[in-house]
Amino acid sequence: MSFTEEERQRYARHILLKEIGGPGQQRLKAATVAIAGAGGLGAPAALYLAAAGVGRLVLIDDDSVSLDNLQRQIIFRNADVGAAKVDRAKAALVALNDNIAIEIERQRLTESNAAYLLQGADVALDGTDDFDTRFAINAATRSLGIPLVSGAVGRWEGQVSTFARGGPCYRCFVPEAPPDAETCARVGVVGALTGVIGSIMALEAIKLITLAGEPLIGRVMLFDGLNGNARTVALSPDPACPVCANE
Repeated sequence: MSFTEEERQRYARHILLKEIGGPGQQRLKAATVAIAGAGGLGAPAALYLAAAGVGRLVLIDDDSVSLDNLQRQIIFRNADVGAAKVDRAKAALVALNDNIAIEIERQRLTESNAAYLLQGADVALDGTDDFDTRFAINAATRSLGIPLVSGAVGRWEGQVSTFARGGPCYRCFVPEAPPDAETCARVGVVGALTGVIGSIMALEAIKLITLAGEPLIGRVMLFDGLNGNARTVALSPDPACPVCANE
């Protein structure tokens, strides 16, 4: 897969990196990344993956842009309020990089359609804030053999992990939905935090595709924005996990 002169200039800083280089950039160009949720996490992740030259992005979201989204969902503008998120996100991504293909699915990802929506992806990103959706994405990616990069935020704190065969899955980490689960709509979130976590999610996807470095497989990164620190803790497979115990 060759690059045009314009692509060589656009991706020059990637090609200079020994961990990516020309072969890694070719893998990015050939890759498909599915992003569930075009909100606080999906927005920065999609922007950085489009800028990185991922050849095909699939955006999955059934929501419309609201005014309170603009505090953190940086892919949208004032004029987008009321429009479908996937439509406006696609326009922004095409404006950023028209070398790539953007496909949109304006529907909610559920247990019944997750495998269909995610099939063909090399990596899936979960930027949703609903545990039923997270569980559906986890089950589908595990069945399809697709690495899953999962992020979550609330208040001043965020977390990122990558789940892939050979390591624990998301249900090993969160076996059941917490009865007192907090949402950003209930407790708030500082806008810039979503940019930090969404960017790390994009970085994980780039590492997985280019085979660079060590992804967060079997580990979760915990970020405390209020106190300015981060730590990584190990995750172990759950021998009683309903999703991956029999792999």
